[in-house]
Amino acid sequence: MKLLPALSAFALATSIGLSQSTTPPALDGKWTKQQLTDNFWAEGATVADVNKDGKMDVIYGPYWFEGPDYTKRHLIYPDTERTKVKQADGSVKEIEGFKGAKTEENGYSDNFITAAYDINGDGWTDYIVMGFPGKETVWYENPQGKDEPWKKHVALDVTDSESPMFVDINGDGQPDLLCMSGGHLGYATFDPKKPEDKWTWHAITPKLAFQRFTHGIGYGDVNGDGKTDILEANGWWEQPKSLEGDPVWTFHAQKFGPGGAQMYVYDVNGDGKPDVITSLAAHGYGLAWFEQTADGWTQHLITGTPTEPGETGLVFSQLHAIELADMNGDGILDIVTGKRFWAHGNHGDPEPNAPKVVWWFELKREGGKATFTPHLMDSEAGVGTQFTVIDMNGDKKPDVVIGNKQGAFVLLQK
Repeated sequence: MKLLPALSAFALATSIGLSQSTTPPALDGKWTKQQLTDNFWAEGATVADVNKDGKMDVIYGPYWFEGPDYTKRHLIYPDTERTKVKQADGSVKEIEGFKGAKTEENGYSDNFITAAYDINGDGWTDYIVMGFPGKETVWYENPQGKDEPWKKHVALDVTDSESPMFVDINGDGQPDLLCMSGGHLGYATFDPKKPEDKWTWHAITPKLAFQRFTHGIGYGDVNGDGKTDILEANGWWEQPKSLEGDPVWTFHAQKFGPGGAQMYVYDVNGDGKPDVITSLAAHGYGLAWFEQTADGWTQHLITGTPTEPGETGLVFSQLHAIELADMNGDGILDIVTGKRFWAHGNHGDPEPNAPKVVWWFELKREGGKATFTPHLMDSEAGVGTQFTVIDMNGDKKPDVVIGNKQGAFVLLQK
């Protein structure tokens, strides 16, 4: 078991129990944090060079923040949401945005997951918004540098799952909307020649128990046949040789936990077999990778659960957003995740007010074995349901852009 020196006493201290989150160590100064706004507008954030000036901009909720300093914001869609908060003296104060940390009440945004892509092929990056689970997905058309509201287009009427993804499923080089809809797991495609049309839904499963709050969804080539398969908490669905006619994909049962967030296929230990990376429970505990062997799957815990320690000695809850990225430039993908702030407010989830940590886990391979070393980026920002890892300032080091109920943050790697 690899333990952080400052945490080793905790890791084996049964007197306080594994359900108590690890006290994070002091920050090592390798990351700087900038808060763009403390108003709650969205549960995620994305990035793009919105105005084509060669600088990366942050897109959070109804705004885009102009890089490289992110102090000037521009409106994308109406920011009419307001929350009234009663003050100690009985007066009422109106706050921009939805109920969240600033209002000291829990609420939910209509902007749950975001992405950026040039949908209509005009050379300007557009903004994709996957709304509250069960609601529509829309995209906003970049007005080609004009400082005016962006035109709204409905892509899919019903987008289920708490962690939809915008990734290429059918192998045509164009991203698709991976989600659930109407009880089916599947993906929606758009026609770049008719960008204003609604997207086409492709169900890959029979109608099952998938619903708007279903947890755990992902993608990757599980069996090494060169085709992208789809993951969910109960197993994986194998893409057939042909997608013509939208056939039902072949299901392979495997319990990947009760249901986490984004799921990924990656050869963790370098043995040539694709493995699966996931959080076990988006509102509970545990980050794990599942090793694919000749006999099936073997679970390896990276962070612990209330009943079982992980290899890092760390315990924290609500791992509701995960990304894979090469954080140190060694050519191997690492895991970035953290604690979602107030998924259900200050109650209803394990330790909702524990430190709002953001970690990256460095993957090392040796002799067919994989180990993860944790690196703390921040202990106050937390994550939402999605974040973005990308080089924001051109220094060739990945940075992290976060949106959640505390607002929007940029974590820059020194």
